[in-house]
Amino acid sequence: MKFVYRVRDPLGKVHEGQLEAGSLEDAAQQLRRDGFYVLDLQEAEVVELGLLPRRVSKQELIYFTTQLALMVDTGIPLAAAIGGILEQETNPTLRKVLGALKRDIEAGEDFSTALEKHPKLFGRTYVALVKASEASGTLGPMLDRIAGYLRKELETRSKVRAAMAYPMVMLGLAIGVTIFLLTYILPKFIPLFASRGVELPKMTRFVMGVSEVLLNYWYFWLGGAMLGIAGFCWGRRTPAGRQMLDWLKIQIPILGPMFRKVAISRSLRTLGTMLASGVPMLDALRLSAEVAGNCHYEKLWQRVLEQVTGGKRICEVLATSPLFPRVLVQMIAAGEETGQLDTVLQRVSTYYDQEVEMAIKTTTSMIEPLMISLMGVVVGGIGMALLLPIFSLSRHP
Repeated sequence: MKFVYRVRDPLGKVHEGQLEAGSLEDAAQQLRRDGFYVLDLQEAEVVELGLLPRRVSKQELIYFTTQLALMVDTGIPLAAAIGGILEQETNPTLRKVLGALKRDIEAGEDFSTALEKHPKLFGRTYVALVKASEASGTLGPMLDRIAGYLRKELETRSKVRAAMAYPMVMLGLAIGVTIFLLTYILPKFIPLFASRGVELPKMTRFVMGVSEVLLNYWYFWLGGAMLGIAGFCWGRRTPAGRQMLDWLKIQIPILGPMFRKVAISRSLRTLGTMLASGVPMLDALRLSAEVAGNCHYEKLWQRVLEQVTGGKRICEVLATSPLFPRVLVQMIAAGEETGQLDTVLQRVSTYYDQEVEMAIKTTTSMIEPLMISLMGVVVGGIGMALLLPIFSLSRHP
């Protein structure tokens, strides 16, 4: 196997090149035997061929942050701590990023500056919190706080996805069963009905008409479905499409309250964490807008930022919007008056995390009978359309 290396010799000069070895550990040992200090080492195939890089999951990022927090807290220098994690890391994409971070830190750059070079992995919230900790000298505790923040975000996202998975599966199953009945089962009964000359009920004639359209013009249905999916994927990337989709998310019955609480919880958690970590108010508001996950809440936080810059309080701006509950605005007002806004926001975000969990359970419990009823109506209607003519045949042999 070929490996690409970047090493430093005893005189401090950096060398780059390639070597062959049986494994990554063998290559590292070979370089150390030659008297070099390994700065970066990875398989040449990953670098040269530009293969699809393995994605770094949120869980891997949380694990890295937690490990780094523990090592920094125990007094290990930052570059050495990253190097220790790098030696154990198996994800080639993350290994490459960690190697770059280690090199930048050893070259004298701040940790936050090095993180900014990898925006796809380390978001602006991550970088801003690290930058605040560098000013106060609390990198270890801050990394632990960041890991907790990321863990909360991941838990909320996983719960929302789990809540949405059930209705999506049920809807797909309902569509699949309906298409199967209309295109495979029903056509087998049509010759029987025609040969016996029985007068078909209106429901049966309607279902047979739908079946005929599906069978004879299937390419229009398939093309329309593909165009619809492509249009949805394209539209959600446009400002107008995203605005419409986000509006539907927070206004749709049953699901709307859950999406509103998720957006509020995410923004308040970010704002509270930022303020408690020493990030300036305007930067914290700007980042809260970015992580809202809904363009309408994003616009609201941007309006808060503009008017707070002009001298208004946060609660005064939020009170003018129907997107925030009045009780929540009163809590924020109390926090601003007492000078404990960061504490209030963190407590409120914890409360809203519980509200999100309750909203997800409520949504799931309401969607389940609705989807079952929908499937029962569709499948039962098709079944009745088939059985009614059969009953007529049994009465008139």
